[in-house]
Amino acid sequence: MPKNKGKGGKNRRRGKNENETEKRELVFKEDGQEYAQVTKMLGNGRLEATCFDGVKRLCHIRGKLRKKVWINQGDIILIGLRDYQDAKADVILKYTPDEARNLKTYGEFPETVRINDTVSFVEEFNDDIEFGDDISSADEADPVDGI
Repeated sequence: MPKNKGKGGKNRRRGKNENETEKRELVFKEDGQEYAQVTKMLGNGRLEATCFDGVKRLCHIRGKLRKKVWINQGDIILIGLRDYQDAKADVILKYTPDEARNLKTYGEFPETVRINDTVSFVEEFNDDIEFGDDISSADEADPVDGI
């Protein structure tokens, strides 16, 4: 039996996020890339994103990001477009909310983009629903109580 010489196995590093504190340089899109907002997580390393050029695309999270960077609904991502498939793309980078705000101030995003909010596809509804709970006097008997 070999002796344990280290400070634990490979799962010891799983709880640590070492690169969170350091600032990284802001990455702008290049030719063949596009900014997008995640609309739906599909599972199996795939997601549906609405690109800022107006097209909905099926995106694949590449292996470098897959277990290390967690992507949620409403996040701003940078995707690489495919030459041979316009409806599919690959996720290159996930922007933090601060980086997304900076990109919006630089004019990279349209003004209609909401950065911190998750995307909801439910139509807005009226909250002023009135119920018939107006009981005029306590003497009235409830029809349910008489049974």
